[in-house]
Amino acid sequence: MSNLIQKIKRVPLRELWVGETKFTRWLEENIDFLNDAIGFDISIESREEKVGPFKVDLYGEDNFGNKVVIENQLEKSDHGHLGQLITYFTNLGANIAIWIVKEPCEEHAKAIDWLNEVSPEDVSFYLIKLEAIRVGDKSPAGPLFTVIKRPTTEKKQIGSERKEYAQRHILRERFWTQLLSGINKRNSLFANISPSTDAWIGIGMGRGGFNLNLVISRRYARVEIYINRGGVEENKKAFDQLYKFRSEIEKKFGDRLAWERMEDNVTSRIERQLDGVNINNEKDWSKMNEFLINTAERMHEAFKDPIRKIKV
Repeated sequence: MSNLIQKIKRVPLRELWVGETKFTRWLEENIDFLNDAIGFDISIESREEKVGPFKVDLYGEDNFGNKVVIENQLEKSDHGHLGQLITYFTNLGANIAIWIVKEPCEEHAKAIDWLNEVSPEDVSFYLIKLEAIRVGDKSPAGPLFTVIKRPTTEKKQIGSERKEYAQRHILRERFWTQLLSGINKRNSLFANISPSTDAWIGIGMGRGGFNLNLVISRRYARVEIYINRGGVEENKKAFDQLYKFRSEIEKKFGDRLAWERMEDNVTSRIERQLDGVNINNEKDWSKMNEFLINTAERMHEAFKDPIRKIKV
């Protein structure tokens, strides 16, 4: 029974292939070894396919018609080969990139993960570790392909969420840029405020803990007096004192306001909200602009004196 079980021994790659060119030729003729490891079939169309002044090791298609580039490296992964892989991949319009290395370093593995996260759904990057093994002392040596990194549903989802997050930031900054341009033509309230990637911008009301905020979302636009002087008790006391001026404030504002003491929160606020508008819909921007600018002017005027009068 002991004769049937032998130790696996690692064999230096260059004992089987003198250099990467030899390995590339072997892989072209024995692509099934790689296919078994990655779980789909690749047919090699050419070796050393020209990409401008460069040449990709192997170029082919998988069984779904996706273009595949393969870059081989019989050493530890390095920046040069990663750059080559991306160059070949982009210039040949490929969908799948496969990097075969003797020793993948952690930094390059993370880079492949990132590429899978940020690339479109139909784009895939693979990092494959290549070893040569022999069972016992006398058996022929054979290649062992181990998939280190590959695209996953989770990676693509992470990438999609990151893109959406970045797009939200870009959209908000664009919105605030054009809003501030408009409001600064009418008054100087927000003259010292820069466009933000946040969902809100705000200014002080001349007293610590009282802010006039403009808020945007996919459901509404809002202008609010936001009270946050530190502790719960101090905030609620400030709100209650302002509430005593409610009639005077709303008369000066010209309409009713929503007074939100927010018992379960540290902070409190008084706000006016426009529902049914969406920051993602640029057709709503003009309506949101007019509401935010007009409401901010009126709220600042209505609250500036009462905030100075309260004793907190």
